[in-house]
Parts: sequence; C-alpha cells; structure tokens
Amino acid sequence: MKLILLGAAGSGKGTLAKKITRDFGIPQLSMGDMLRDIASSGSELGKKIGEYQNKGILVPSDVVFEVLKERLSQKDCENGYILDGFPRTIDQAHLLAKVTEVDAVISVELAFDEIERRLAARRTCPKCGDIDNANYEGFTGNCRKCQTPLFQRDDDKPEAIRTRLEVYKQNITPLINFYGDRLFKVSSAGSPDETYKPVYDFLKTLEA
Repeated sequence: MKLILLGAAGSGKGTLAKKITRDFGIPQLSMGDMLRDIASSGSELGKKIGEYQNKGILVPSDVVFEVLKERLSQKDCENGYILDGFPRTIDQAHLLAKVTEVDAVISVELAFDEIERRLAARRTCPKCGDIDNANYEGFTGNCRKCQTPLFQRDDDKPEAIRTRLEVYKQNITPLINFYGDRLFKVSSAGSPDETYKPVYDFLKTLEA
C-alpha cells in the first residue's frame, strides 16, 4: 500500500503516520526528517538545505526528489510506504508520478490558527527526536522518553511558521485537484485517536 499524507506542518500528520505504520506495517518516509538529517550532517548540501528550512521556504524540488528516490529504493519500501511531506508542489507530484503510482492520498485538515498555536508550542528532543508540546498536560521541558532537555526548532518560530503556512496555502489546491480521485479527507481537530479512526477504517477497506 503506497500512501501520501497531505497536511500543513503541525496538522498532526506525523502522529497519524506512526499509527498507520504500527497497524499496517509500512514505513513512514518523513521528508522533513530526512532533510533535517542531511542539514545536520555538516555537508555542503546540508548547509544549503538548512538555510532553506530555517527561513521556512521549500527546498528545491530536484534536491528533494533525489533524496526521496534513494530512500524508495531501500528494501523496507518493497511492500509500500507512507510519504509524509512529499509532494508539496504540483511539480513534485508530476515528478513522483514518473517513478511510482500511489494508492491513496490522505489530506489532514486543520484550521491555520490552531496550527500556529500548536507549532509555536512544539518542542523537539535533540537526542531521540521525540516531539512534545508546551501546551500539553504534564509538559516539563524535558523529553518524556529520555529526559533530555527539549528545544524549539528554528522553523517552529513565529516568522517561519507564517511563511510555511503561506507557502502551503499556495500549493495545496493544485495538489488536491491532482489527486482528486484518490483523496480521503480527515479533520485533525480532535484527539489523535479520533483523527485516526476514520483513516483506519478507510485503509482497511482499501487493503481488502
């Protein structure tokens, strides 16, 4: 099963992807995570990617696509995968269509004011990569898994958030139209479990 998750940063699509991975046994391919790993490598490519990310603007499609193609060639993708963060533009969708055909596209929907609130409070663990939110009950500033102090990514700061959402808004309508015949929309305004229930039911039907 080959899936695409569409949704703005902070909409909850990463959490949704982890639940799908758990229940359907296909890997989550987070383009954001892959690009951040390269950005932190210290390579020349990594420095260029980091500059784009810190400003909240999209990394060029040709760079992103090369990273993705290499990842899709790995053995754990043989039975399917979840693309989280790619495609983000209609040009990227056309590039993807040249190398693979997806079975379904899940669009995770959430109001932008709620996304801004979530992202501004999001904190990341530099050690294990776990994500927490300063608005959530029990938040201490340390990772719940490994107790490492959490930090706020540059692209989760207000100016970058507004830029990211504006870029997303400009690009999402052409993608929705492109994938219209394979699109499943779900609201993430409720809890993660409430968001996942209709997605799980949809995927079980698709799997059958």
